Amino acid sequence: MSSFHSSGAKHRPSRLSLLALALTGMFQSGLAWAVDPFVLKDIRVEGLQRTDPGTVFASLPFRIGDTYNDEKGAAALRALFATGLFKDVRISIEGNAVVVIIDERPIIANVNFVGLKEFDTEALTKSLKDVGIGEGKPFDKALADRAEQELKRQYLTRSLYGAEVTTTITPIERNRVNVSFNVTEGEPAKIAEIRILGSKVFSESTLLGLLEQTTTGWLTWYTKTDRYSRAKLNADLETIRSYYLNRGYLEFNVTSTQVTISPDKQSISIAITVSEGQPYTVTGVKLEGDYLGREEDFKHLVFLKPGQAYQGEAVANTTRAFSDLFGTYGYAFARVDSKPEIDRATGQVVVTFVAEPQRRVYVRKVIISGNSRTRDEVIRREFRQFEAAWYDGQKIKASRDRVERLGYFKDKEVTIDTQEVPGAQDQVDVILTVVERPTGAITVGAGYSSQTKLSFTGSIRQDNVFGSGNYLGIDISTARTGRQLQVSTVDPYFTVDGVSRSLDVFYRTTRPINTLGEEYQYITKGGAVRFGVPFSEVDTVFFGVGYEQTDITTSKGLPNSYFIFVNQFGQHSNSIPLTVGWQRDSRDSIISPLKGRYQRVNLEISPLGEVRFARLNLQYQQYFDVTNKITLGLNSELGWGVGLGGKPYPLFKNFYGGGLGSVRVFEAGSLGPNDITGSYSGGNRRFNTNAELYLPVPGSGNDKSFRIFGFVDAGNVWGTNEKLQLDTIRVSAGVGLSWISPMGPLRLSYGKPIRKLRTDRIEKFQFQIGTAF
Repeated sequence: MSSFHSSGAKHRPSRLSLLALALTGMFQSGLAWAVDPFVLKDIRVEGLQRTDPGTVFASLPFRIGDTYNDEKGAAALRALFATGLFKDVRISIEGNAVVVIIDERPIIANVNFVGLKEFDTEALTKSLKDVGIGEGKPFDKALADRAEQELKRQYLTRSLYGAEVTTTITPIERNRVNVSFNVTEGEPAKIAEIRILGSKVFSESTLLGLLEQTTTGWLTWYTKTDRYSRAKLNADLETIRSYYLNRGYLEFNVTSTQVTISPDKQSISIAITVSEGQPYTVTGVKLEGDYLGREEDFKHLVFLKPGQAYQGEAVANTTRAFSDLFGTYGYAFARVDSKPEIDRATGQVVVTFVAEPQRRVYVRKVIISGNSRTRDEVIRREFRQFEAAWYDGQKIKASRDRVERLGYFKDKEVTIDTQEVPGAQDQVDVILTVVERPTGAITVGAGYSSQTKLSFTGSIRQDNVFGSGNYLGIDISTARTGRQLQVSTVDPYFTVDGVSRSLDVFYRTTRPINTLGEEYQYITKGGAVRFGVPFSEVDTVFFGVGYEQTDITTSKGLPNSYFIFVNQFGQHSNSIPLTVGWQRDSRDSIISPLKGRYQRVNLEISPLGEVRFARLNLQYQQYFDVTNKITLGLNSELGWGVGLGGKPYPLFKNFYGGGLGSVRVFEAGSLGPNDITGSYSGGNRRFNTNAELYLPVPGSGNDKSFRIFGFVDAGNVWGTNEKLQLDTIRVSAGVGLSWISPMGPLRLSYGKPIRKLRTDRIEKFQFQIGTAF
């Protein structure tokens, strides 16, 4: 409570005044008996322990020499209570002095959680501190109670209906308290049954297969799709509605949704009742409103065709395409509405698109949020929409896509919103929001075969060093076939125009596979610099120069082809390869693409040095979203090398095949010709093609980070004197698992050869795992 206290001979409170004091004190109104105004000669503060006296004096609306009255006293009480630092405040009048008597709130010394498993403790501690419950904050019982209720509500969103939260406040020395939230989480309520009633056109099992939420299955311990969520249920209802609308059922409606929970709060049943209505066929499409005199341009964007069943998705795509086209003309707030005119007697509908372009605007500011690690400039340099320029929806979409393709942010978590500028009808602010993900990775790969047993590869890389957008990678591999150490760095914006620069330094020890058990190897060391010049949003041309030195060791196990090469050129050879290449990348994601294309051409020419050669690499990738849940990925690679200036193609520039990234099931480096020593030394020509069909793991819903795949690989490596024949191509097939796990990306594959030779070396099981940081 708070009240005024007066001392001295000036005023003596009556019984009525005391009654008024008690009543008003209960409401902390600060009103007691009246004080005649007087000139302040002194102000004192009593009861402070930790709070700086300046905080109190700064809140007082009077100073020494001012005239004090009741209004100023009441204002002082309100200001001091508003700081939140004090449990009680009183003002006492002693002669011409004001005494402010403070009762400080306890300070929170520690906040801890007991029994917390479902939520991250660190994130929860931070969120509570943002609302006033944290170390060093004044303790407020009302805030603690509110935090307890909010924590209970959060458990309800995780289907933990039996969760209990109690708050324990423990006073300690120096007017401090420990706040402990004691949690008994219990077991989450699982969805035991989902029923869809009223469906006649489509079976209940078909509709249930569309839902994100499911009943308990063998994989729901990971997906948690059997936990009820109102938000997810609403999304599922919208999915069912879209399914019907896309098949002509324009008047489809969800008439009721019932969710019941068992008495023990462990089981949930959901019943959805639908009204299907009748199907409608589109007989006409009309445009109304202002289309800026460009009706023909807009007509080409209509996805809805007369004679076909009404499709809600086609209508949505049309309105979106209209809005985007208006956006390219600077009309950021264009309104496009669809109005169906239905004829129930004939089952026909005419769809009218009504457009109101509103006003043309330009962008005042581009605001970036959510990037705690990545620097603003790294994101801004990807923007194609500039500040103080006319709003262009196409450039804004391109900007969002470029930021997402950086790979520094979570998929589908790069969003752009447009916000009006108050008081300026022709201006907008563009707000880009991102959610960062770990951009570093430690990757370990392994393979097993009966001949070479275990082989390992590893790398450590950081795609966004110190938030600068630069790449730094260290690749280390060790296997019976060789070892490699390579350090690479890439500056994607070496110049302000977007020219990139790559630097590589490497040391490779290669031991081609042989069956005699003899050890021979060649060592390649050197470096290279390469620049990339962007010619369009998706096209980049590369050029560079390098230096390589190769040393071939001799032993009695040296293959005859290497022996001849050493006699002709010596054990040591130098080359200065020049590179030129082109790349086009239109994939929707670098990490887990669902659609789009990747093309690459790279030519390496060494016209100087002891060895002279030309080496060509071609690669083509294509991804198709077959359905909402199934993705088909195709990949083909071609390599071709020839000698120049009358010199043979150097053996140490040979292509190798087999293993991950080539033809799986066959051991890495084992494809191609081998001589009487049993050595596999690769060849100057290589071809491989791969097909992968990705499907969600049964029971995982539509989780793109956890998928199974089937693969078919084909290819081979040919030597200089071998003919390219189809019957020499090796083929393999198998299945695999792809998982973007909390530790990093994981790929497992197991397969069998379909076409092989008796001498081929088989490695059926291969895996690769990485950890993010």
